[in-house]
Amino acid sequence: MLRILGGLFALAISAGFVGALSGLGGGVFIVPGLVILAHVPMQVAVGASLISVVATSAGASVAFVRDGWTNLRVAMILECATVTGAVSGAYMAGLVPARVLELLFALMMLQSAYFSMGRHGDEMLSRSDPLCAWFRLGGEVPGDDGTMTPYGVANLPAGATLMVVAGLMSGLLGIGAGALKVAAMDYLMRLPLKVSSATSNFMIGVTAGAGAMVFLARGDIATSVAAPVALGVTAGALAGSRALPHVNVQALRLLFVAILVLIAIEMGWRAIAGL
Repeated sequence: MLRILGGLFALAISAGFVGALSGLGGGVFIVPGLVILAHVPMQVAVGASLISVVATSAGASVAFVRDGWTNLRVAMILECATVTGAVSGAYMAGLVPARVLELLFALMMLQSAYFSMGRHGDEMLSRSDPLCAWFRLGGEVPGDDGTMTPYGVANLPAGATLMVVAGLMSGLLGIGAGALKVAAMDYLMRLPLKVSSATSNFMIGVTAGAGAMVFLARGDIATSVAAPVALGVTAGALAGSRALPHVNVQALRLLFVAILVLIAIEMGWRAIAGL
């Protein structure tokens, strides 16, 4: 038992670290880890994963906001679109076969990975487009020497549309959909990748918190599982938040693409296995 708990704690630390760096929350590792290593029921694993995503957001967001990496204006506007999609998805749950949604989500992850590979650097827009400038969505990123470099934002309607899709997937499948959030901000809205990851960390806590409350009300959250996972994820997220400013952008992009492919494989396998 102690060996299993130790393994889960180590997995949680690693998931929190990678989740903070990528902006995905770490749930993609927690769920299969709990199911395979600890033989935890799927519903309990998903509930613990939602708690871990909240812990990742809480652990990493404080440092990201303090150090100027999180774009709060972008987060607030896009969260409106995500919540709209999540509420709609919750009402639609059960109307659409889960395996169809999982297959569509897998294909969307592969497309996001392809788009992300198309951006080899982290070129920042010098100015925002008219709509984003009106909302004052542009920001600044801190450099290694402490100087702030301004960047612009573009394509708010396209980014918000993908955020609605991310919310739908979250409500229908019970996932955080952080991958779509990062892809929307990075590829469509042209935010720097580190800013996209930090902003996604801020946003996923809101979405996961709402889902966690539902699981808690149903009694699907086991504190004996969620508590050590949350502690490990929080420790990993704090370490990841300290490491993000020093990580090479190209290495971070490759990590993000690898995680997208893993998510696509997992979702595709679940869809095919359910046929």
